[in-house]
Amino acid sequence: MNIVETAIPGVLILEPRVFKDARGSFCETYNESRMAEAGLPTRWVQDNFSISKKNVVRGIHYQVQNTQGKLVRVTHGTVWDVVVDLRRSSPTFGQHVAVKLSGENGRMFLIPEGFGHGFVVLSDIAGFAYKVTDYYSPTGERTLLWNDPELRIAWPISAADAIVSEKDQQGKLLRDAEIFP
Repeated sequence: MNIVETAIPGVLILEPRVFKDARGSFCETYNESRMAEAGLPTRWVQDNFSISKKNVVRGIHYQVQNTQGKLVRVTHGTVWDVVVDLRRSSPTFGQHVAVKLSGENGRMFLIPEGFGHGFVVLSDIAGFAYKVTDYYSPTGERTLLWNDPELRIAWPISAADAIVSEKDQQGKLLRDAEIFP
């Protein structure tokens, strides 16, 4: 597995070896011993999976209780995935990193605790799988407004074309959000 550092320390792109032939492809998406050797998290308590259609925006979500690290990947289709540093004490507070994830490229995004996470679907449909380091906490869940101008995220979609849930439309601006110390 190739590990690519991003502009925000701790936020990593993982590129597994993908073996392709006439039948299709195979890759290892998780190996506890290899993750441990690389100094990456190995304790995951929950796996989640969503299917979304083109132009669906999910997020930007995070939990202030039962904070979650995430290992995310796309099983089929393509998404533009973004994380925002919500740790007030961090030198990269309020900054973001984005990466294109697809079933074809096999890339994964490792997101530490203390970050908000969201994505937009670029293909007709996408399957999105992710592991988390702590359990879902409905009372601890928070949402940043996906298109908060202060975040300066250059989403590859217009607000008019975005399909956003009622909950995500009510997301907070960064300046008003409950964040991490």
